[in-house]
This record gives sequence, structure tokens and C-alpha cells, in this order.
Amino acid sequence: MSQAQKWEPLKSVGIIGVPFEKGQKKYGVSVAPAAVRSAGLINHLKTIEGLDVKDYGDIDTTTTEAEVKVDNMSHLSQVSACNKKLSERVSQVLKDGRVAVTIGGDHSIGVGTVDGHYKVNEDMILIWVDAHADINTNKTSDSGSVHGMPVALLVKELADYWPYLPTMDWQVPKFSIKNLGYIGLRSVDEYERLAIEKYKVPAFAMEDIEEHGIRKSIQHILKVLDPEMKKPIHVSFDIDSLDALEAPSTGTPVRGGLSLREAINLMEIIHATGRLRAIDLVEINPALGDDCDRKRTIEAGLCVLKAALGFSRRGTAPRGVLDLPVQTHH
Repeated sequence: MSQAQKWEPLKSVGIIGVPFEKGQKKYGVSVAPAAVRSAGLINHLKTIEGLDVKDYGDIDTTTTEAEVKVDNMSHLSQVSACNKKLSERVSQVLKDGRVAVTIGGDHSIGVGTVDGHYKVNEDMILIWVDAHADINTNKTSDSGSVHGMPVALLVKELADYWPYLPTMDWQVPKFSIKNLGYIGLRSVDEYERLAIEKYKVPAFAMEDIEEHGIRKSIQHILKVLDPEMKKPIHVSFDIDSLDALEAPSTGTPVRGGLSLREAINLMEIIHATGRLRAIDLVEINPALGDDCDRKRTIEAGLCVLKAALGFSRRGTAPRGVLDLPVQTHH
């Protein structure tokens, strides 16, 4: 697509639910797709003018694969089986001409969503919105939880740092770290810091966002990754990128994060490019906290998705009505 062609935001979306939680240790994140749907996800999205919404249902996360042993990597065969199905589904949604909206699950599902997107758009760029960099390998991870490793599994530059991973043969890391940017970081491990610096990944941690504001931060990342403004965008949005006060029901909350207003503005800016093709919303855990926490967290997630898909905070003007109804007094 040439520079001259103006990208238009896609007006159709496909929803994929991924009730999967084996990428981390806490119960509950697997019920998020059901909880987000029952909070009115489809109806919320249908309030966006002209948006066509299709629900592709949930990925089947049961697997018959035997558990494989890989050092410091829990539940690898389950993570792998789920992501393989998810990758195929994301590719399908994109080929159907829709924005792929994936509701997780934990962040290990980013392997499947990005892999599926890359198979359709090899020139895609990835914006990882998260308190954590998720670029550990099994050698650098403290927890052995795969939700801290998806970026490292995806990027080809780190392929040599992994042992052979049985069951993962379907996923060949081809995505380049040069097409990755971070927003919202505030809890980054030493080796992750090293990788980010070594490969010069544009990363706006919370202190950078303090200094530059959310608009300049995302505009800088988009400029670095895509100076010609022509590449499809994938946003992988971890709800813990938000401040824990905004989204308390999540497994690894970190105080001092994005305000909901900043997150909404971030998504509005990305939507305005016309190039958003996939968005993941992960790590909402309805089993953590009380009813109020749960409701607050899910609502925050819905606000983020709506902004990404074109909801206008200004409202939309009624169609075909030129004048306000005026009261005339006789």
C-alpha cells in the first residue's frame, strides 16, 4: 500500500475468547472471556457507529497432549496446544476482513495472537502495553510461568536462547524485535532490561510517559517502528498496564500505572491511524477482589476496547438531522 493511500479503520471485528490460565499460577483468568461477554461486550461494541461485530466463540483449551518437561517452564504442552488453535483462529478472522479482538486468558496467549497475525501480515508491528516486558526465557524467568515469556518466544532474535521446546514445532519465531514497542512498563527484570537495551526497543516506561505524555510516547513508537505509516498494527493490552486502582482484579498488579484516561487516549490515537488489525485484552481475573473490583476492572477493559475500535467520547451526531429541534414560542 503506497503512502498516498489513506488507511481507513476496519468497520468489522471478530471476537475470540480464550479461557486459558495455565500461563500463570492463579485461578480465575480463564473465566474472563465469559465475564466480559456477560458484562455486555457485544452490545458495547455495537454502540460504535457502523461497527459490524461477529463472535467467533471460544478457543477449546482442553488438550490430550501429555505434559512435557522443559526446565522452568510450566504447562508448556497446554500453552502450546491452546496457542496453536488460537493462531489459526486469528488468521481466519483477519482473512475474513475483520479486526481480531481476542479476550484472554493470561498473556501467554500473545504467542498465538501474534503468530496468527504475522502469518497474514508479515509487515505487522506490535505494541505491547503492559507493566511487564514479558521477554524472559525459561533461563531468566523467576517464576517459570509462560505468561512472562511470550515476547521472547515470538521474536526471532532470541530464538537461539531457547532449548528445543517439544510441542512448539508449529510456532517458528519469525517476528523481528525491530517491530516491537512497549508502553506502560514499570516492573522489568534485569535480563529483560538487557534485551530491550541491546535491541534498542522503543520502550516508554511510566516515567517516560510522565515526562512526554501518552500522545508523544505512542507517536514516537509508531514513528520509529513504521516511519512510512503503512504497517498493520497489533496491540497486546495487558490490563495490568493500568494502575491497580483502575483495574484491581488482575494477577500481578503494579501500582503507579496508566490512568484509564491515558489508556483510552492511547487507543484512540492507534484507532485514528486506521491500521489497527488485532487487539488482545488479557489478564483480567474476575476471581480476584470483590464484586466492585471485578466490575471496575471489566469496565476498564471494555473502555479500552471501545476506544480502540472507534468509540467517540464526544458522541456521534444523529444522521440526517441538520438542525436541533428548536422550541418556538407562539
